[in-house]
Amino acid sequence: MFDLRPIIFVISVLLLALSGMMLIPVVVVLADSPADGNLNAFLVSATVTAAAALPGLRLARHVQSRLVPRQLYVLTVASWCAVGVFSMLPFILSDLNMSAVDSAFEAVSGITTTGSTVLSGLSSLPNSILLWRALLQWLGGIGIILMVVTILPNLRVGGMRLFKSEASDQFEQDTVRAREFARLIGAAYLILSVLCTIAYSVAGMDWFNAIYHAMTTVSTGGYSTSDLSIRQFANPHIVWVGSLFMFLSGLPFMHYVQILHSGRTDLLKDQQVRVFTVFLATAALGMTVWLAVLYDMPLVTALRMAVFHTISIATTTGYVSADYNLWGGLAVGMFFFMTFVGACAGSTAGGIKIFRFQIAWIMLRNQLRLMVHPRGVFQGQFGGRPIAADVMSSVIAFSFVFATTIAVLAVALSLSGLDILTSLSGAATAVANVGPGLGDTIGPVGHFGSLTTVAKWLLIIGMLMGRLEILTVLVLFTSAFWRS
Repeated sequence: MFDLRPIIFVISVLLLALSGMMLIPVVVVLADSPADGNLNAFLVSATVTAAAALPGLRLARHVQSRLVPRQLYVLTVASWCAVGVFSMLPFILSDLNMSAVDSAFEAVSGITTTGSTVLSGLSSLPNSILLWRALLQWLGGIGIILMVVTILPNLRVGGMRLFKSEASDQFEQDTVRAREFARLIGAAYLILSVLCTIAYSVAGMDWFNAIYHAMTTVSTGGYSTSDLSIRQFANPHIVWVGSLFMFLSGLPFMHYVQILHSGRTDLLKDQQVRVFTVFLATAALGMTVWLAVLYDMPLVTALRMAVFHTISIATTTGYVSADYNLWGGLAVGMFFFMTFVGACAGSTAGGIKIFRFQIAWIMLRNQLRLMVHPRGVFQGQFGGRPIAADVMSSVIAFSFVFATTIAVLAVALSLSGLDILTSLSGAATAVANVGPGLGDTIGPVGHFGSLTTVAKWLLIIGMLMGRLEILTVLVLFTSAFWRS
């Protein structure tokens, strides 16, 4: 058996931080919305969360042991589950009278930055509840970055070891440098959020909406203050600002850390970034032509709509400025495919990630060469470095289990009573952490509130598994993991 005390300590720290975040809506209520009836809901939630954290902090306050891989697996899964459980308290205790499953769905969707929602009539909700949704996504976004660049590479999950740079190795080996590394990531995340807030404000949003949408844009979460999402503003400048910052948030945050640390970066030389940019540009151009020619949309409008929705879906943000279900089969099919793609590794986005498609292409190309030259030796390279065999095998394993998880979840959702389109798109959007699905029920103008209780619990599991890269969860159910 391994030592659980370091795990308990880290989770307790996270819960204490979450308790502090719960006080932010309290300040908003006291300063701006005295008629808001959810003051006690947040005060009680913060108190309960802090009370749950304190025993763990006291129990493990002197623990100095270094976490080994098995502890990291348990910590990764347990911390996201614990934060998800306590994040639902403000929803349960609020005056919205939300059920346990709806509260859990909204909290998990927020903390995993999925962006699916069971709520409707968002524009009439209290500012405290709206702000809590945005805070969950913002907190989840920085948690995702830290997990992807510090934990998953050590666990060799899904080929993430490919991005274990010498700089991050040094940060990891030295406690002071590790703290500096985390500080730089937090600073980059905060700076991008502030710049996004200012840009939204200049584009025409009021300050509450600017702060709110900056948090859900940089985290690529997609929560909004209205059922209409970005359509509520009817402002092309806001659409372009959203497109820009969704794209920036879909890039590896390690490059932002390099800029803050040394004043330079190799962003333009990053093979993953180049392919991601070309992929977005090609998809947006094709969609622009489709909308302009077949739907007689003005070219500028078609370009704006195409760029916005292409980036929104590819970065798994899930904002919408129009109902793309009405754009015909090509648009629906393309956006469904892009649900799986995701953005760059080391960003806040979900999905499979661009680098896995790049490695799959390299493997396919080498296999074709091997068929022509059976005695040849072909070494795949990524970013100028050879790709290790274990990275290739982990990418294959992840891709297989990703597709299998969606298939199993889709079958389970269909057995719960959902139609095939809702089941398949719901499974895909949950595991890929995108937000909107397809069809009238959970499409870009719908919500998940009308789904059955069983379907909601299944989607909650899917969102958590997708955010944790699936393999991190599955390994806990193997006998080899628990064998001494």
